[in-house]
Amino acid sequence: MQRLHHVGFVVQNIEAAIGGFAQSINGHRVSEIFHDPIQKVKVAFLATDGQDAQIELVEPAGPHSPVQAFLEKGGGLHHLCYEVENCERALVEMRRRRGLVVKRPCPATAFGGRRIAWALTAEKLLLEFVEKELR
Repeated sequence: MQRLHHVGFVVQNIEAAIGGFAQSINGHRVSEIFHDPIQKVKVAFLATDGQDAQIELVEPAGPHSPVQAFLEKGGGLHHLCYEVENCERALVEMRRRRGLVVKRPCPATAFGGRRIAWALTAEKLLLEFVEKELR
């Protein structure tokens, strides 16, 4: 794994939650609200002035969103996302560590089409992987 890119929180409504989150981390909004029809979610990012990982707020984009059931149980801290060189290699490593692949690599709107993938560790920690930007 590479660097921690962001920590994801599932919320009922991004607009209603973003001010409180920004105040809590002494940070600010760094993105618009993205609608990702592939992931069936809306997301927005917050950051501090340092080099810390960002906070991602995730809102279900309809009743069939993969985070809807999580929200119905109260929402909150959902996942950690690591920036990696290659999603397939990250998933191979997760399998080697007894992790379960939850979602194969696919493009994500919030990352300009860069691919993301998901895995669940043996300890039940949900991890997202986002590929680094090509330079």
